[in-house]
Amino acid sequence: NLYLPDLTRNENSASQLPINEVLNAAVIAANHAVLEQVPEAGTTLTIAVVTGHYAYLAHVGDSRAYLYHDGQLQQITQDHSLVARLVELGQATAEEALTHPQRNVLYRAIGQSGTLEVETYFQSLPVNAYLLICSDGLWGMVPDDEITHILASATTPEDGVDKLIDAANANGGDDNITAILVGIGE
Repeated sequence: NLYLPDLTRNENSASQLPINEVLNAAVIAANHAVLEQVPEAGTTLTIAVVTGHYAYLAHVGDSRAYLYHDGQLQQITQDHSLVARLVELGQATAEEALTHPQRNVLYRAIGQSGTLEVETYFQSLPVNAYLLICSDGLWGMVPDDEITHILASATTPEDGVDKLIDAANANGGDDNITAILVGIGE
């Protein structure tokens, strides 16, 4: 287990918390801040702490984390959307979900409620892999096979992000596009 200082206490505190608890507390604090400062707003959040060949993630909403390795793209997080739930229940296909009229309806998001269930993940990161964290402005505009192709040809994380954002814009770019790409070395 990885432990970090308890960020919710006095900065001089020596207490240590497991990383998943720190991430959970950070997401809950962000939720409370949005509720207090912009009560009519909402957002999604996917965050990661990468240490060595491991990632600890916390997630709420329909932003996503992916692992790209050896030509394969694997979605790590699960969307907290009505349409993702329909796909999970077999009531819609993944293809139908991309154009479903309720594809942006979230059942869990930052700023939605005072109580928030945060999903946390632990992911092994192989050598020469990429960890991609992105908003629906990217994955909603760029199909997984195109993301895979772009990451396969990326020479650096910066190059990969530039190409992903260019592809999202070329495909319509009708939403905010956020992408973070972490390259995993030796």
